[in-house]
Amino acid sequence: MASYLLAIDQGTTSSRAILFDRESRGIAMAQSEFPQRFPADGWVEHDPEAIWESVLATCREVIAEQGVAIEEIAGIGITNQRETTLLWDRETGKPLHDAIVWQDRRTAEHCQRLRDAGHAELVQARTGLLIDPYFSATKLAWLLDNVEGARERAERGELAFGTVDTFLIWRLTGGRVHATDATNASRTALFDIHSQRWDPDLMALFDIPASLLPEVKDSSDDFGRTDAHWFGGELPIAGVAGDQQAALVGQACFRPGMGKSTYGTGCFMIVNTGERAEVSRNRLLTTVGYRLNGVPTYAMEGSIFVAGATVQWLRDGLKLFADASETESLARETKSSNSVYLVPAFTGLGAPHWDPKARGAILGLTRDTGIADIVAAGLQAVCYQTRDLQVCMSDDMRTPPGTLRVDGGMVVNGWVMQFLADMLGVQVDRPGILETTALGAAYLAGLRLGWYRDLEEIAALWQSERSFFPSMEEGERERLYSGWLEAVERVRCDPEGAAPSS
Repeated sequence: MASYLLAIDQGTTSSRAILFDRESRGIAMAQSEFPQRFPADGWVEHDPEAIWESVLATCREVIAEQGVAIEEIAGIGITNQRETTLLWDRETGKPLHDAIVWQDRRTAEHCQRLRDAGHAELVQARTGLLIDPYFSATKLAWLLDNVEGARERAERGELAFGTVDTFLIWRLTGGRVHATDATNASRTALFDIHSQRWDPDLMALFDIPASLLPEVKDSSDDFGRTDAHWFGGELPIAGVAGDQQAALVGQACFRPGMGKSTYGTGCFMIVNTGERAEVSRNRLLTTVGYRLNGVPTYAMEGSIFVAGATVQWLRDGLKLFADASETESLARETKSSNSVYLVPAFTGLGAPHWDPKARGAILGLTRDTGIADIVAAGLQAVCYQTRDLQVCMSDDMRTPPGTLRVDGGMVVNGWVMQFLADMLGVQVDRPGILETTALGAAYLAGLRLGWYRDLEEIAALWQSERSFFPSMEEGERERLYSGWLEAVERVRCDPEGAAPSS
């Protein structure tokens, strides 16, 4: 009997491969970074071959490191950076252009023209998304219009489109399978999340030929088998989900109202809304959380552009400390009355403001402000932004989150997690296994392969390493948060953006 599941976690700056055993323990991991390309202001690209080579290398490394036979691996789960857009030749598998990364803003003017023409309501009603360069549709349209001959070849059925998961499936299966899962499809702005199909009206709006689009499968499904020469034998690809949805599964947030927040470079908070695709009144996103047996489970999502990147800036830009591990002890030096606010709008503000012109600021400085106060303000900003999302979700949803499960690099900082619990006024749970994104992909594969009977069995595996409970008085919480809202108003440029109220 196979003893392991192989999870591929293809991220924005690196690819990782992790072998999980039947107790959900990661017993071997390999990671490989790849270059970021910035060909123009606001443009971000990846070399698709570098992505592929990093995935292949890390998978081979963990298999060799653990010394496992291919027969000991039950199958593969894939999770990936979402929205990143690739276009390739169906015959050769060769990409026509670099991948356009989710962060890329080159289609901002195209998006503005679509909004000005009154198409925002249609896009949100069908997809749950806003019209924004973040999503795949305008990126794909740009490739078709700017790569010589691409649109004509697409019309002849010679080309294939995919997000990173689709490209990896194509390569791993030797071009036999052109498929994605419902979570990744839901981030393209071409997929009707209610009917669960590619939408002809949206394809017409963005001028995308239907022949380009992959088959949309469940998140736990048959995505084909790998060519034997990649790993010394065939392996079934049995689970696929975008990274944030995979973390939702890895955190076992299977009941409506359960939510997770991932604190990496940015922060993504997703709450399970069950069978209802709740429509946000506060510019949050409605998305597919996962789809099993043809039935979608929906989620509401808020995106914070800058979370851990604030810590990197304080370290590398201001050089206030040498290592991120020092931030917890520095923050503990601050007084509870500290009224310094750092608004990290380095690339604008994400949800719920969606204000690309906002810029960062440090406010409330006095003569006795020191390094510890500024560091604490940077850490607190992550918690304040999470409160922004919580306020909006509570207004949008019938069942707002009563607890929050957290993961990502920042959650090892106990001071931040306690302040997060205080600011949200809810219990914050840190899991025993922090590799929840890759774990979610493994769980989805395991469901298909018979390792797990159902979601209840997976939920029983989740364990909390530590829980943080709110201890701050309500008056103090609201005083601090009101100061944050005032600070955000000082940096905002888009008056149409949503503004949370305490």
